[in-house]
Amino acid sequence: MSHSLTEEFGSIRSFIWPIHRHEQRKLVPMLLMLFLICFNYSILRNMKDAVVVTASGAAVIPFIKFWALLPTAVLLTYVFARLTNRFSQERVVYIIISGFLIFYALFAFVLYPLKDYIHPHALAESLEEASPDGFYGFIEMCRYWSFTVFYVLAELWSSIVMTVLFWGIANEITKIGEARRFYAMFSIALNLAGIIAGQAANYFSTGGTFNPNLPFGKTGWEQTMMILISGVIFSGILVMVIFRWMNQNVLNDPKFEELHSSGRGMKKKQKLSIRESFSYLSGSKYLICIAIVVVAYNLVINLVEVVWKDQLSMQYPSPSDYNAYMNNLTTAIGIVSTCTALFMARMISRYGWTATAMITPVILFITSIGFFIFMFFQDSLSGFVFTLFGTTPLALVVFFGGAQNCLSKAAKYSVFDATKEIAFIPLEHDAKLKGKAAIDGVGSRFGKSGGALIHQGFYVLFGSLTLSSPFIAAILVGVIFFWMYAVRSLGLQFKELVTLQKKQNSKEVSKEHEEEAVSLPSEEQPATA
Repeated sequence: MSHSLTEEFGSIRSFIWPIHRHEQRKLVPMLLMLFLICFNYSILRNMKDAVVVTASGAAVIPFIKFWALLPTAVLLTYVFARLTNRFSQERVVYIIISGFLIFYALFAFVLYPLKDYIHPHALAESLEEASPDGFYGFIEMCRYWSFTVFYVLAELWSSIVMTVLFWGIANEITKIGEARRFYAMFSIALNLAGIIAGQAANYFSTGGTFNPNLPFGKTGWEQTMMILISGVIFSGILVMVIFRWMNQNVLNDPKFEELHSSGRGMKKKQKLSIRESFSYLSGSKYLICIAIVVVAYNLVINLVEVVWKDQLSMQYPSPSDYNAYMNNLTTAIGIVSTCTALFMARMISRYGWTATAMITPVILFITSIGFFIFMFFQDSLSGFVFTLFGTTPLALVVFFGGAQNCLSKAAKYSVFDATKEIAFIPLEHDAKLKGKAAIDGVGSRFGKSGGALIHQGFYVLFGSLTLSSPFIAAILVGVIFFWMYAVRSLGLQFKELVTLQKKQNSKEVSKEHEEEAVSLPSEEQPATA
């Protein structure tokens, strides 16, 4: 397949832009939408961590993800189902994105400036005195309730807007033959968004210093937040404008026959419900395997990230410094991911879906184990570290954790997301729509919330994320091996589905040729001797 790409587009273009001219009208607006959506997520992801971790510490994250994030994800998935029953998919996109943008504006310009007045500090302090140390994270989650809500809705931008809305649209209007090329371009757009978002956030940041020339904000960090949220709102509006243009000029254009039929399918009402969505999972081994892959990734990444962010908050206690570090890390992730994504179309074509999908769990296994091992021995290596590197063991642990986060996220953005979305394409429309809503809307939350629940249990027992890290590492290894088994099973099923579709398509084509031959006018029939 990779050889055919080279023959069709040339050696250079097959890497950079393996797209036909007639496909560009469909692909380019989708690339712009994905770029803006991922730009917003990169800004929001770093900001939510800076707001929450520097205020309460990383110990609060598992409590937020289980007690706030999971219920909200279920609620929003239910809202999505109700909206889909009532409105067209185009209108659902506008409603959901507008709802997110309105809250972000409310938080940055109203709730955060009033944080000293709306948070129940006195009640939280009295509860902390009367409660065991293991309940610190839950109390802090309630104390800074506005930070908690912002963390949840910033996290759900990825699950609802990017995963459910955008990828749902992309899967509807993309064929398997196109997906092998299109999704590599999607990965590049996603990664470039991270690179630009990280540097743009640092460029527009005040660096923690109050700028009296700006007419808003009382502190440097507050001004930075307002500037970045304004950029998020502007980008979100552009997404809706582009999607509106695409619906008016591409999906409804009769010249694009495959888009026209897909567009009608997108606009018709679908009777969705939470129970109906999950029934597709329970009745399909194929969807169950996809769900295991999604849950396993989110579980593993959550188990590692919470421990790493705990170390990171000790190294960078200031919100501005924390946010600047995360922005630079986001840029590094984007650079590595972009380099990998350039080869993704060839990887899938040459090595197949299974081998490509196996890259992410292998990378996570190697980097996570390396991070935990170095963390366990950081005290015994303190003298050696200072002599050789001139820095503290904590700084080195943060560095290795950042490297682990960079490589694992790069693998996700370059190969994990693309292979997962390609796995949905061979499914029928109903299974694709409802199964995807259940897996991406709630399944990913179960993975993160499961990791949060594990962290909560160990935190209550040990009172420290550091002391519980050996047990976390052991669970992580078991989950990754189970993940690899699910990838192997899913790869076999995916191959069978694609082969079956090719046979069905070839039969349909041959049948059409037979019908055309029978219906030829008599004067066009060859003369007989």
